[in-house]
Amino acid sequence: MQFEVGAVFNGKVTGLTNFGAFVEMETGDTGMVHISEVASTYVDDIKDHLVLNQEVKVKVLGVTPDGKISLSIKKASEDFDEESKSSPKSAPAKRPAPNIWQGPKSTQLPEDPTFEEMMARFKKVSEEKMTDIKHSKEAKNGGGYSRRVGRR
Repeated sequence: MQFEVGAVFNGKVTGLTNFGAFVEMETGDTGMVHISEVASTYVDDIKDHLVLNQEVKVKVLGVTPDGKISLSIKKASEDFDEESKSSPKSAPAKRPAPNIWQGPKSTQLPEDPTFEEMMARFKKVSEEKMTDIKHSKEAKNGGGYSRRVGRR
């Protein structure tokens, strides 16, 4: 039987290995679910997630020319979750605003700053950053002292 990539089938786990599971689909064909396609989290031991003869829903990821069927349990459940959660009128989720460094509160500008106030704040913040970088570099280099002893 020809399988369409993306098709979802019910199946039964017929074998477990350290690299994945073999699943017999309702069509009678057997495919393999790689361990990375079992769950959306890291799977160290497949036996923690699947047992023999367990009924699972699988999605066809691909079919090789020699007839090997690649399956995914993870993507079949993701598709199911997306279909059940989505509605035609739902708006896409917005990402939170990025966390932007604003500097110390003492250097905050007034409501309507002048160019001079903005320039003064810029210079102060720049000096603070350069001082932090210099201190960090000195700490990584052993406080600024040379480690060479007795050079000849």
